[in-house]
Amino acid sequence: MHPVISLCRELVSIPSVNPDGDPGTPHTGEKACAGFAGAFLENLGAKVTYQEVLPGRPNVIGRFPTNPAPDGKRKPRLLLAPHTDTVSVAGMTIDPFAAEIRGGRLYGRGACDTKGTMAAMLTALQEIGSRIPDLGAEITFVGFMGEETGQWGSRDFAAREPDYDFALIGEPTECAVVHTHKGSYWCSLSTTGKAAHGARPELGENAILKMQPVISALYQDFLPLLTATEFRHPVLGDSTLNLGTIRGGSRTNIVPDHCSIQLDIRFTPAVHRHGIARMLQDFLTAHRLPATILTEKDAICAPLDTPADNPFVQQLAACGQGLTGAPWFCDAAWLAAAGIPAVAAGPGSIAQAHTADEWVSLDELERGVKFYRDFLEGIQAAGARPDLAEPHRKLI
Repeated sequence: MHPVISLCRELVSIPSVNPDGDPGTPHTGEKACAGFAGAFLENLGAKVTYQEVLPGRPNVIGRFPTNPAPDGKRKPRLLLAPHTDTVSVAGMTIDPFAAEIRGGRLYGRGACDTKGTMAAMLTALQEIGSRIPDLGAEITFVGFMGEETGQWGSRDFAAREPDYDFALIGEPTECAVVHTHKGSYWCSLSTTGKAAHGARPELGENAILKMQPVISALYQDFLPLLTATEFRHPVLGDSTLNLGTIRGGSRTNIVPDHCSIQLDIRFTPAVHRHGIARMLQDFLTAHRLPATILTEKDAICAPLDTPADNPFVQQLAACGQGLTGAPWFCDAAWLAAAGIPAVAAGPGSIAQAHTADEWVSLDELERGVKFYRDFLEGIQAAGARPDLAEPHRKLI
């Protein structure tokens, strides 16, 4: 059995479910998985620290020693960063932590998203071994907690340590390089009414009926605004709008005095520059719609738009399946927002992520090891070139 398969099985067998919502298990949090990864990194020669972002939920950070570049120039600082948490195991049709192998696949929660990429990164580092200090970049590995809800781990790390030249986020992309993805905005819209007996509805004011024109206007008028030509992205296409939930009223025989809907807006970089929250508020005001926006703190996640001509991006794309974009969101955007050029890439397919029988193919895991190793060793071949060591700039 290839070492990456054994390592992925061990990682999957460690529950690290994000506690947000209904985790489907009492075994939540990333601490045990972070500890396992930390011990593995220490055995490879990294100096390991743990930064507790939320109680019992740390980032694990492994900093590898590096030798001076032959030409004396500063080596670029490179970040390898999968996330250690997984989504809920509720409703799974397989044992989420058994890490069963059958039919050329490894099954279990996180096998694809993202313990497969973590295993491939760690195995690539293990294969390089004692030569890590001689690579053309200074290597740091970070296992981010909390990516599946809130991205708290990457936010915390980016605020503390923005001085990296490139970040490679481990996500299942079939080894294509996601250098751009949409941002996300989750918000609630609420309407209020006046309660009354259901037998005398004329004495009340129905908040659910007041929401009806709001919903119609969102899809008939606001969505076309979001998808206007000037906001279209050459890779990502148009922004999207999804009405995810609607709640209102308390009993059948009471006129509802409240109603709320929750929106999930995925937007392009051009919409982000325009300001998605302001766009929505201006729309409601202009159309005199009776809805109030309720936005939680940090509800807006910026899009990713790392230039495709970045030397690291080009080198990584040459090692894998080229460049691509994605409709989903990941930790890369928070690092890019702090000024670290970032992309997401790794083995596995997003089609298997979060599924009831999540799996990753064994061949894909082995391909992932080669992908990451070729990239890291390719930096050694390039050396600490000036174009790889220029001070980074804020991209978003």
